Amino acid sequence: MNEQQTPESPGDRPRLGPRPLNRPPVDPSAAAAFGRPVGVDGAFSPPPGGPSAARTAFGELRGAPPPAESLANAFGRPSGTTELLQRPPVEDAPDGVDPWDDESAHDPWRDPAAGAVIGPPALGADDAGGRGDGKRKSTRPPGELLSLPELVFGRRVKVTALLTLMLVALLVGAAGGVAGWFIARGGERLNQDVTLAEVTAGKERPAGSIADIARRVRPAVVTIVVSDGTTAVSGSGAVIDSNGYIVTNEHVVTIGGAVTKGQDIDVVFNEGTRTSAELVGMDAKTDLAVIKVDVQNPTVIQLGRSSELQVGDTVIAIGSPLGRNDSVTEGIVSALNRPMLAGEEDGEPAVYDAIQTDAAINQGNSGGPLVDSTGALVGINSSIATAGSAGNVGLGFAIPIDYARGIVESLIRDGKVNHADLGVNVASVSAQTAEGARVQNVRDGGAASKAGIRQGDVLRKVADRPIADAAELIVAVRSHQIGERVAVVLAREGRELTVQVTLQSD
Repeated sequence: MNEQQTPESPGDRPRLGPRPLNRPPVDPSAAAAFGRPVGVDGAFSPPPGGPSAARTAFGELRGAPPPAESLANAFGRPSGTTELLQRPPVEDAPDGVDPWDDESAHDPWRDPAAGAVIGPPALGADDAGGRGDGKRKSTRPPGELLSLPELVFGRRVKVTALLTLMLVALLVGAAGGVAGWFIARGGERLNQDVTLAEVTAGKERPAGSIADIARRVRPAVVTIVVSDGTTAVSGSGAVIDSNGYIVTNEHVVTIGGAVTKGQDIDVVFNEGTRTSAELVGMDAKTDLAVIKVDVQNPTVIQLGRSSELQVGDTVIAIGSPLGRNDSVTEGIVSALNRPMLAGEEDGEPAVYDAIQTDAAINQGNSGGPLVDSTGALVGINSSIATAGSAGNVGLGFAIPIDYARGIVESLIRDGKVNHADLGVNVASVSAQTAEGARVQNVRDGGAASKAGIRQGDVLRKVADRPIADAAELIVAVRSHQIGERVAVVLAREGRELTVQVTLQSD
């Protein structure tokens, strides 16, 4: 590019002149293909009718209305001028300098024919606010900074706000210090090795489990409290009928073996309901009693069959041992048909043919149910064997339900019960020559007297049951009905005799 030095401007800034036009010769073949038609010199073909028609077409729009007079006077060309672009008068130019003089004509910013060039920025170093590097300097003054004395003691910050800030900082620091002290103090303890216990799944209680049996039977088991104003005793019982009949022991519903004047009987159910009860009947010879409560829809225990028990079967005792209401213990049948002394009535021992169990039975369990693995009542807990103490030693005894059923029915029906009786007083013997129950005396007119049994005879068998002692003789006789004829085997003067005895009522 050719450079041409222009006259220096008042600012002594060099200017570049327009680049000369370089028009290479036109290829005749390209001119023939892309040139203007013959007779056309300008960019547009003249319209039909010659230049006058062209003026009409391009100077003044054909059919356009004339401009308004006010607009023509304001924006039209002065009269008599032929310039297409009107220039301002020289006298109106700043400082009286003609902006269209020869020097200014060479300014590429004013010359429309000047080529495009890269020039200096629009604002120079002398322009107001310019930095000489094309960037505009910020004219906003910087803010005033506060010194520490102004901040603390000046009026820029409220004293209460400053004190509050200091108090918050002090509290945060104190809290952090205390937390750090505790963490450091307990760090050793927190980092000790520990072993966590494994958590197992929820325990399942299938039908027939101890928990399932206890859940079903416990609502039918009650605590019985008997008091006469000065003395109180307690035991257990089981609801056996929907009318409110409860079976228990005779020694539970009496105080000192007898019904005292003014005594009260209260029954407490396992959910806590307490109500009074009436004595229906009792039998001291078998240690059984029945009481009745007036309640609606009580839970009734199911009666089973003690004759189907075998040694080793699982049994469960439920009651209130030592005042601990609604207690459940579990064990097995240790023995069957175990004659057990329960007490004395008019000098005659009260005995029953017991189920022996190792289920824990203590004072207060008396009268409560002994149930089998189905939850059915198979025995009435009645007594325990001890070794010099009142506690359980694994020998508990229950009255079989098969034996108790008839007695309970008689007590509910008649309020009393009669037993089959042989009419003798006996004592246990054990010798090489004889083992059984020795007759001490024979009651006149009794069943034994009528059958020919004498004093001194040793009774060794009643029907099919062998007799080992006096208690077993009583149990064997009471297992038969009044008026029933049974065979009794006895030993007399070294001989064994069999006599037929018709049992009478006691």
